[in-house]
Amino acid sequence: MDNKKEFKPFIPADKIVPEFTVTSVIIGLVLAVIFGAANAYLGLRVGMTVSASIPAAVISMGVIRVILRKDSILENNIVQTIGSAGESLAAGAIFTMPALFMWAIERPDEFSQPSFVAIALVALCGGILGVLFMVPLRTALIVEEHGVLPYPEGTACAEVLLAGEEGGSKSKIVFSGLGIAAVYKFIADGLCLFPSEVDFSFKNKTFTTAVGMDVLPALAGVGYICGPKISSYMFSGGVLSYLVLMPAIAFFGGDSLSTVVDEAGNALAFNQLSPGDIWGEYIRYIGAGAVAAGGIISLIKTFPTMIRTFKNAIKGFGHTGDSDRTSRDIPLPIVLIGILVLAVAMWVIPAIPVSFGGALIIVVFGFFFATVSSRMVGIVGSSNNPVSGMAIATLIVTTIILKVAGGSEVEVMTAAIVIGTIICIIAAMAGDTSQDLKTGYIVGATPMKQQIGELLGAVISAFAIGGVMFLLNSAWEFGSSQIPAPQASLMKMVVEGVVGDKMPWTLIFVGVFIAIVVEILKIPVLAFAIGLYLPIHLSAPIMVGGTVKWFIDRRKYKNEKEKKHYAEIGTLYSAGMIAGEGIVGILLALVAVFDWDINLSGIYGQDGANFAGSLSSLGNWVGLIVFALLVSTIFFVCRKKNVVEVDTKDMDA
Repeated sequence: MDNKKEFKPFIPADKIVPEFTVTSVIIGLVLAVIFGAANAYLGLRVGMTVSASIPAAVISMGVIRVILRKDSILENNIVQTIGSAGESLAAGAIFTMPALFMWAIERPDEFSQPSFVAIALVALCGGILGVLFMVPLRTALIVEEHGVLPYPEGTACAEVLLAGEEGGSKSKIVFSGLGIAAVYKFIADGLCLFPSEVDFSFKNKTFTTAVGMDVLPALAGVGYICGPKISSYMFSGGVLSYLVLMPAIAFFGGDSLSTVVDEAGNALAFNQLSPGDIWGEYIRYIGAGAVAAGGIISLIKTFPTMIRTFKNAIKGFGHTGDSDRTSRDIPLPIVLIGILVLAVAMWVIPAIPVSFGGALIIVVFGFFFATVSSRMVGIVGSSNNPVSGMAIATLIVTTIILKVAGGSEVEVMTAAIVIGTIICIIAAMAGDTSQDLKTGYIVGATPMKQQIGELLGAVISAFAIGGVMFLLNSAWEFGSSQIPAPQASLMKMVVEGVVGDKMPWTLIFVGVFIAIVVEILKIPVLAFAIGLYLPIHLSAPIMVGGTVKWFIDRRKYKNEKEKKHYAEIGTLYSAGMIAGEGIVGILLALVAVFDWDINLSGIYGQDGANFAGSLSSLGNWVGLIVFALLVSTIFFVCRKKNVVEVDTKDMDA
């Protein structure tokens, strides 16, 4: 409690200013849908999402301060609180739920595609539980350990909010990135003027491999935000899979027959396989083993911290602090009643395939992982939170329990994924809520109003994410090259393996031991394993974005403040690029569903077709050149002149 007495929030507890207003709630809900949908698209494509708190805060300040001419830091805080909920709920849902769609495609006689209502209700239960579990933990983790747990994103978001009038000008940077990425995505994948995937494949009797990249703005943005280290670890995994393992498999297999068959049903020799065949039949299982091992290793390394945190949280459970405004949480009786009602609802609602035992597993595992997640993001940040590792551990234990308890294979697999989805969402939402509460603690927000905002964001996002998932699956189907859903594919393999379907365990364990070697070398195993699991076409553009960040960081600056401004401008622009591509990607999915023709041949007839054909004939090189121009815009918005002007304005203020 000493930390709390010493700490003085920006807005004192005895000062009442506009906070939970109609304006802040509406803007927050809109941003929750936008960033939730964009992150759903991004996660289904590359298997990772990015934090939306800072972009939401910046956009909020641009609207509230500049357009509406209002000055309330707490309103802006409510906007980012609600807005970031969509991103977190999306992360939890897309990592697991698409497995049900993929089973419905592969085994239509046994599995039925989940309904929109089922997806929305599952997401809603996980989102609300994630917020409710975090309520009684706030004092123990946010207040009493204020000087111990930094909560990087929460603290950074507070700094952005405290920057004051600066937010209005910075919001233009976010919208600039959004607009440029939206136009680029529409030209590339809508009008198809140049390929959005650059590929150079090599195949002969002794050597088979492929290199290339998806030349898309979101991937470059992800690389910039992750930075050069994480990007290089991911790219290293891609290099190992495509330039070491793939040629080795083709070379050592030689003329012997593989498990891949042609259209006539004849088995192909290893040296006849394309790079895509080798990746789909062998490499991805090695990558899956590495990712699974990486997630479990991350959990084992933090297990002592988990236990200690869980014990402390139990001791502080229910402590809601003093009665002043900045210490007021949702009352504990309401929290407990809400948890009980949701547990019963998951059990009795037919659309949610969870038994009484499953509901009990969700509550027990959910509270444990909510505690773990909240503590973990306080140390390493939301971006490094091992949610996938928690999901894998949950799926393994849950599938074993359900299998022992009896039931058909379809029932066990479906229930395991649903339970895993809810717990995954709980962990993601608890981590996001704790970051937002940290921001609120610094600026002097009312915790109860933030918690209500998180619940509203979870409700609107649950239905939005359900719609987005249905739309994307209808347009391209999960597991396709457009929407590979890598994390969900991994969870699907885990459940199938435990239930007893055929699994190439040798390949899985090769990946496991690769992950162990990487851990011994003290390389961040999860980032490397994700790169090993994903096609190199995804990790290569992420590496480009990370390289841009490396160049910008290495420039000479007058002081640390100038360098910080420089990096932050690039981060905001990159976040805008991610949102822009995600939004247009969803619009293009609508186009695909309704079978509209928007390419140049459809709009301008033969002249348009000839023009598009002349560009397409140049193929890969046009894609690389245009992508290079896109990446150069990051350097443009981060030019030093802009940073100096911002700093001068700050000093004058």
